[in-house]
Amino acid sequence: MSQTPDGPRTYLLVDGENIDATLGMSVLGRRPNPDERPRWDRITEHARSRWGNPVTALFFLNATSGQMPMSFVQALLAMGYHPIPLSGDPGEKVVDIGIQRTLAELRSRPGDVLLASHDGDFLPQVEDLLDGERRVGLIAFREFVNLQFAELADRGLEVVDLEDDIHAFTVPLPRVRIIPLASFDPARYL
Repeated sequence: MSQTPDGPRTYLLVDGENIDATLGMSVLGRRPNPDERPRWDRITEHARSRWGNPVTALFFLNATSGQMPMSFVQALLAMGYHPIPLSGDPGEKVVDIGIQRTLAELRSRPGDVLLASHDGDFLPQVEDLLDGERRVGLIAFREFVNLQFAELADRGLEVVDLEDDIHAFTVPLPRVRIIPLASFDPARYL
């Protein structure tokens, strides 16, 4: 288990744009309603209970427009997240670059890492973290995870499903995915 000066720690990095876009475009086929969005506090609690460590939760936001969704930022702060509003040149993937830099920095620090994203742009940094000394997980909708992440499972990457494992939603989502028979609940479909 990785140690920090204060003991073991889990770093939770959230690519909110990616999670929201996948939910909207791939799962729902439209913009999510407020009751269909993830409960970010449940994700933090899962990160805390998964490995029993305190959590440093970072939520990356694109603030290139010069505007921040202040009510959302305040809600994140109230849930213990550190909002990271980044800006850059038009067309620059500021959230991806910020997360890539943070993952690279974590390589030189002790601690376990959970990344909430489906984005394959983070593969090199996630692969570098799979050093056998820390636990590394990917939080996503399992059926939309970049296939190269699935290949890293043999090296220790844990894939955690937002709905099935974390129960981050208050309403069932209309997902079509492979269901292990042991967890099949026919009542959900009747």
